[in-house]
Amino acid sequence: MKVLEAERVTIRFGGLVAVNEVSIDIENKEILAIIGPNGAGKTTLFNLLTGIYQPTAGKIRFKGSEINSLRPHERVQKGISRTFQNIRLFRSLTVFENIIVGQESWAQEGLWGGILLPPGVKKERAAAIARCEALLRFVGLENKIDEYATSLSYGEQRLLEIARALAADPDLILLDEPAAGMNTVEKQKLKELVNRIRTEMNKTILLIEHDMKVIMDLSDRIIVLDHGEKIAEGSPEEVRSNPKVIEAYLGREEN
Repeated sequence: MKVLEAERVTIRFGGLVAVNEVSIDIENKEILAIIGPNGAGKTTLFNLLTGIYQPTAGKIRFKGSEINSLRPHERVQKGISRTFQNIRLFRSLTVFENIIVGQESWAQEGLWGGILLPPGVKKERAAAIARCEALLRFVGLENKIDEYATSLSYGEQRLLEIARALAADPDLILLDEPAAGMNTVEKQKLKELVNRIRTEMNKTILLIEHDMKVIMDLSDRIIVLDHGEKIAEGSPEEVRSNPKVIEAYLGREEN
């Protein structure tokens, strides 16, 4: 079953075509990577899929339903969650507080529910807290629960962002350069975590990453963008040896 489909998606900013007729699809529980040189349109495509930008042309479907007109929070409610290339944690909140804001249940309480705290609300709050604590254990941050997000190492902040994205219980999670700033040991742990997100949590994963070892080790399939266009698609082995991909990264031989 295709979880997400983008059909000939295009976005223009004035005279600049940032993404040009790009089509992608991702199967249930697949790890699909999007790679390409700087400025290839990878994060712009993520922003289109998550509702930050609206496409100039083309269609985006999630689990069979068109979502072009849905705003970012509405796509989260449908089951799409993401992290960001530049970490966007709440700096004045603790590790636990950063995750709890990702729980949709808080938004369902209403004014009087939050004031009067009837039994149903108390029960759901307790369940939400338990889910957040379980997520912290899942990403290995259970010992940092009361620390401020800014006190974490860069790699730990990346893990916290992933945990917050998972707090919404998405079907599809988009990871934008999750290994950025990580050392070799942290990258190995990240790869193990991403695989566990797929196998233990039954999530589908769309991934942008510049570290080719991370990409080759994790991905079932890779799509390559260059100057806003899709130039290649296939298995890691197929993409690794594709002449167009080699040219996009290394340039033509005469250059």
